[in-house]
Amino acid sequence: MTTIHVRGLTKRYGPDTVVDDLSFTVEPGQVTGFLGPNGAGKSTTMRIIMGLAAPTAGSATLGDRDYRDLPVPLTEVGALLDAAAVHGSRKAYDHLHALAVSNGLPRRRVEEVLARTGLESVAGKRAGGFSLGMRQRLGIASALLGDPRVLIFDEPVNGLDPEGIRWIRDFMRSLAREGRAVLVSSHLMSEMAQTADHLVVIGRGRLIADTGMSEFLRANGGGTVLVRTPEAGAFALRLTAAGATVRQGPEPSLLVSGMTSDEIGRLAAYHRVTLGELSPQQPSLEDAFMELTKDSVEYQGATA
Repeated sequence: MTTIHVRGLTKRYGPDTVVDDLSFTVEPGQVTGFLGPNGAGKSTTMRIIMGLAAPTAGSATLGDRDYRDLPVPLTEVGALLDAAAVHGSRKAYDHLHALAVSNGLPRRRVEEVLARTGLESVAGKRAGGFSLGMRQRLGIASALLGDPRVLIFDEPVNGLDPEGIRWIRDFMRSLAREGRAVLVSSHLMSEMAQTADHLVVIGRGRLIADTGMSEFLRANGGGTVLVRTPEAGAFALRLTAAGATVRQGPEPSLLVSGMTSDEIGRLAAYHRVTLGELSPQQPSLEDAFMELTKDSVEYQGATA
């Protein structure tokens, strides 16, 4: 099984450091979400892994080899970095066949990946007439031609409708179940929360988090309890005095952090406060991500 190893990776363009001493590992058998604000260095890191850019320092290897040292790269790693990188006048089958021939792959792989990505019925049509979702599928078919053990997807669900997003999500998870290492970047937090097993989060080119999804949520967004009571104002003061942090939730409720639901319940019972609801909140990936990367955002606007 092949693992992606990024070790001390640095990339500078003139005076600008885009990737700064970055290290992480993408393991086989799981989907690793690669997250970060715009300009964080995600696409540059992926391009370096794929041999499309040279690092200033450090390394990004597949197993123990650089991409440019692989004898037949397509059999080791497949990538979808730009779904529009297909000549519009070329038919889907011809595009895949040309890739197969140039990489010494058998023609049967073309039929196999067309079938797996659901493109059999449009194999003879020109890519220029494809919808965005069909172009994404063609890009994935290209990545799968060599049956690689590593797959890299850069924003694969951008602009897709819900059906297309769900198909790509299920497809990536099926690839991981086959024992492949899958690295995927996305700005759709709700989608990544349903797809990724592991998260690598970067900001301004530096590593912020490298952890499992559940651990990330617990560490960065957990511990909030929704409280509903007809005595919200008075009870908020009691909670604050007991050391909790209280903010206004959906009317008429309180969102309390710093105390467990059991502790809140005991405090309410002690002061004879009637509770209508007391429920721990599942943190969202978006909230946790925004909180963790708030100091790494390149441009921030004011909120009303």
